[in-house]
Amino acid sequence: MAAPSTDNTCREEADTTTMERSIRERVPPLLTDLYQFTMAYSYWRAGRHQEPAVFELFFRDNPFGGGFSLFAGLHDCQLFLRSFRFTHEDVEFLRSVLPPATDPAFFEFLRGLDCSGVTLRSVPEGTVVFARVPLMEVAGPLAVVQLLETSLLCLVNYASLVCSNAARFRLAAGPRRKLLELGLRRAQGPDGGLTASRYTHIGGFDLTSNVQAGFLFGIPATGTMAHSFVTSFTSLEEVWPRTLVAVDGDADPVDVISLTKGWLSRVCELLGATPGKIREGELAAFLSYAIAYPHNFLTVIDSYNVGCGLLNFCAVALTLCELGYKPVGVRLDSGDLCALSVDVRRVFRLCSEHFSIPAFNALIIIGSNNISEESMAELNSKENEIDAVGVGTHLVTCTKQPSLGCVYKLVEVQGRPRMKISEDPEKSTVPGRKAVYRLIDADGHPFLDLLCLAVESPPEAGVALSCYPVVHNSDAVSITPAQVVCLRQEVFATGEVTQPLCSAAETRAKVQSSLQTLHPRHKRLQEPDTYSVAVSEKLHNLVTELCKGSSSDSNFLLAN
Repeated sequence: MAAPSTDNTCREEADTTTMERSIRERVPPLLTDLYQFTMAYSYWRAGRHQEPAVFELFFRDNPFGGGFSLFAGLHDCQLFLRSFRFTHEDVEFLRSVLPPATDPAFFEFLRGLDCSGVTLRSVPEGTVVFARVPLMEVAGPLAVVQLLETSLLCLVNYASLVCSNAARFRLAAGPRRKLLELGLRRAQGPDGGLTASRYTHIGGFDLTSNVQAGFLFGIPATGTMAHSFVTSFTSLEEVWPRTLVAVDGDADPVDVISLTKGWLSRVCELLGATPGKIREGELAAFLSYAIAYPHNFLTVIDSYNVGCGLLNFCAVALTLCELGYKPVGVRLDSGDLCALSVDVRRVFRLCSEHFSIPAFNALIIIGSNNISEESMAELNSKENEIDAVGVGTHLVTCTKQPSLGCVYKLVEVQGRPRMKISEDPEKSTVPGRKAVYRLIDADGHPFLDLLCLAVESPPEAGVALSCYPVVHNSDAVSITPAQVVCLRQEVFATGEVTQPLCSAAETRAKVQSSLQTLHPRHKRLQEPDTYSVAVSEKLHNLVTELCKGSSSDSNFLLAN
């Protein structure tokens, strides 16, 4: 295998530097909740700020009523931890917002903070994950790991949600159809738009309209034209220049307007259409675009009427073919996309056969019209000729569920387990530092994620074990895995990223690989089977012990 080129290495380093600068600008240490600082001050004042502590980040329910989620945002978390430092301006601002009684020495303490004492262990980014399974373990000095809470949640919550949403769209669309992310103008602000473009690509979308996302993340960018471009033209007199040089190298420019008019007459005759009903402005728009980009001619054809738009497209596309260019296709943005796509494809085939133009058989049809997961699924149940689908609002805003609901909970302080015990059992936490294993069946499908105490021996393939499903009052079950995979890996320690940072393309490949291993019953978009998550016997016993202890502690005032 050839060694990586110096150019590629320099490009990767430059990309990482750009990303880290972007993280520092988007997610500075002050991008958090004020109570993180008041708690940190209380820890510091009590002399507890250096106590070793462990937090876990997880979510309680799979999103969109589905059977799985995807873990995303780790890359940004790693860069955030590496760049975490308070500037002089940060600290001076905190002086102005924290209560006047705050000891001035605390601000000097903040000025010297970084994440050199923090260790992050995580599920690999792009992995299929499930409710109640810890995605990340953050260990370090109590005050520091407390301060990280809101920022880490902010980086993981939306990234994982929109990535999961994109994966569902991909499952609904099937593997063949190209998916275009067109959501920037609908996103919740510029950062939401960039995050959506990146993580929808990772979740399964092929292309984005977001140019900045292409620049930052290397996502292929694409675009056609808006209806405003078409409606801005009224006459062929507005077309300039009016000529185009053929691909074969003939230096003499060809009058494309005259050539197109000839083709338009022939297309109208073939289809039995009336040339007088053609919108001249639309034809002018198409010609102007074709002259500007003869190798990338892809137009929206429903600015006025799909039938007339299609005639104009065919006339210009046939002109390009005659000059040796290959037009790309059309976009439909309104109406019954399935039925219209069938009509458009029929015309393309007629033109290809009648005029002996094979390139017309390769023209693509893009559909975009407020596409939702449900309407995407409908495309598979109706006859259609749509090659690619553009999705915006329902993708990036996650209409069906606006938040994943990740939480960040304390599980250990100074080596002692900590547990939140709630009157709502769903909000109780699982204490202690843990290891997380994915158990695989004989067919290669994951069937259970097992949470164990970190000090326990790992489960073994082919060896039966007893565990307790994470369902209230569940009895123990015995299982025998064919394979065991440890889900946790150390990704940040002593102030440095300890696993190579993955590109968007690499994480995207990880997503598809992870999804392929998942059993179809867990990937169903409607009424999927619930994936099993369980705790080991030792962890179950610890939970039981702490719950009993809490019940006893609640009566200590009465006992004294």
